[in-house]
Amino acid sequence: MDTIDAIKSRRSIKSFKNHEITKDEINQILECAILSPTSYNIQNWRFVIVTEQKLKDEMAQLSYGQKQVSEASLVIVLCADLKAWEKNPERYWKNVPEESRNYLVNGIKQAYSGNTELEKDQAIRSCGIAAQTIMLAAKSIGYDSCPMEGFDYEKVGKLINLPDDHIVTMMVVIGKSAKDPAPRGGQLPLSEVVFENSF
Repeated sequence: MDTIDAIKSRRSIKSFKNHEITKDEINQILECAILSPTSYNIQNWRFVIVTEQKLKDEMAQLSYGQKQVSEASLVIVLCADLKAWEKNPERYWKNVPEESRNYLVNGIKQAYSGNTELEKDQAIRSCGIAAQTIMLAAKSIGYDSCPMEGFDYEKVGKLINLPDDHIVTMMVVIGKSAKDPAPRGGQLPLSEVVFENSF
């Protein structure tokens, strides 16, 4: 399936069949996820993959009983390391010449030092981009998905032993749809959402 078809056919699925996703399929999806762009290439996303049924059931309870969490073949909790920018930042640019690497690492430090608002904003942006990559990668290999923000972030964080310098940003559930999706609710026309050069 090409990218345009994946985008046009991807839907948020709320009911999944009983299906076991393979380790190879999970890795295929995650190998795409880590190609998602991040500010200064700091790769601040962290992915907690959940396949154990007992844990999915607990997460479903923390998601206000939303059954797609327990029915999904895979739950990915998208987290972010808020301090990724300062943890050996040279590694993010290991493949560029030393002069360029030094320039970029210095830029990272100048942008992020003492800027907790930027840390959090970039964490959410990075995970949002990665979530879309995950959902499109899943669709391209025959899986359906649903992005989720309706859950208790603090309790899910405790359940997955979230480190103190990380945040949970969202979840994506992945599996095989149990039924055809409902019609789209209604997309606004381009004329209402696209502006050329200014509003």
